[in-house]
Amino acid sequence: MTKTADERELVLGILMEVTRDQVMSHVALRGVLEKYQYLDKRERAFITRLSEGTIERMLELDYIIDRFSSVKKGKMKPVIRNILRMAVYQIKYMDSVPDSAACNEAVRLAVKKGFGPLRGFVNGVLRRIAREKENLPLPDPSERTAYLSVRYSVPAWIVEQWRQEYGEERTEDMLNALYRERPTCIWCGKKGPEREALIKEMEEAGITVRPHPEGQGVLCISGYDYLGMVPGFREGAFLVQDISSARAVEAADIRKGDHVLDVCGAPGGKALHAAWLLEGTGSVETRDVSPAKTALIQENIDRMGIPGVRAVCQDATAFDKASVETADVLLADLPCSGLGVLAKKTDLKYRMSPGQEEELVLLQRKILSTVKDYVKPGGTLLYSTCTVHRAENEENADWFGKEFPEFSLEWQEQIFPSASRETDGFYLAKFKKRQA
Repeated sequence: MTKTADERELVLGILMEVTRDQVMSHVALRGVLEKYQYLDKRERAFITRLSEGTIERMLELDYIIDRFSSVKKGKMKPVIRNILRMAVYQIKYMDSVPDSAACNEAVRLAVKKGFGPLRGFVNGVLRRIAREKENLPLPDPSERTAYLSVRYSVPAWIVEQWRQEYGEERTEDMLNALYRERPTCIWCGKKGPEREALIKEMEEAGITVRPHPEGQGVLCISGYDYLGMVPGFREGAFLVQDISSARAVEAADIRKGDHVLDVCGAPGGKALHAAWLLEGTGSVETRDVSPAKTALIQENIDRMGIPGVRAVCQDATAFDKASVETADVLLADLPCSGLGVLAKKTDLKYRMSPGQEEELVLLQRKILSTVKDYVKPGGTLLYSTCTVHRAENEENADWFGKEFPEFSLEWQEQIFPSASRETDGFYLAKFKKRQA
């Protein structure tokens, strides 16, 4: 049978979209997998592993390339740079690929993309790297920030920030957690026999299912090819929801009859979880800033079929007079630097900067200052982020409590990325508004 798709060429296309066009990696990968659904499971797995791994390890791969190439990566043609990156990843991290195949396929791809005159350069660099694969260089371990940055492919400024805020041991624990196996987390509100029947149906479809070690009703699933084909997904039997999101909803102490307002709600997981807890009572309104994000929320509302949930396109920074003192529970999972979820959003670490972090701190304060008035006297405001940056977390919570003394901080929790606990990094702060 004639091969209808060149797997490595597809991976190169994904890398070009991410590095040149600034497309988010999961979006670029999903686009390819959806377009080439006819590929078998092995081919799809190869494309996923090579594209995600190359992006995840890009700083380390660039460091290695620069040590073996007479032309530094910054002066290379972008296509050649990405061909070398994906080939070095195969040599160093994919035992199933012979070094000769990684080298030969890289040369072939360079020629196919119109860079025939550089075939000798590509071949020479990769052959030298392959010969030294058991002794590839890293920065001097005594230069801690530089060493950890290259070893874990995390920009030096993030490593240094974590070292300053959390110390050496915690920093390395968080960096190690970036490379743990990452199953898909789902939240299933079904209990008893219904829950067991769903799990059995998944297992019969060849899917591995187990409870998340942190509980909260979250299950970990792996071994499936396409989420839409997982039993129960199309029927709305479960939500794709991380432990951080589930814990935020559970921590809000939502009660029957409550009106829940989620001010930055896409893709809608927390709102739907809240509606499930309401059991047909009360109401949930979930908002986000753009029509595209609102449409994504509505898509999930329609799939789940849970009554009492409404999606609204509204900017959280714009004051809404009609919402004043209407919410029993306000969920404020606000835009953040995302440094707690780098294990899943692998290219986010290359896009964020210290300046952007500072801007996000101010945006979070602006949103909190706006939406606080929507909480009823005696109501709850649950502030959350998916970062480990103190200025966005504890410092913002402290600021909010001082700036608006009618809100008292009941508790706060910082969870760090952890391989053993299978958690990403996130922060929760629960505030109670004083009774009138």
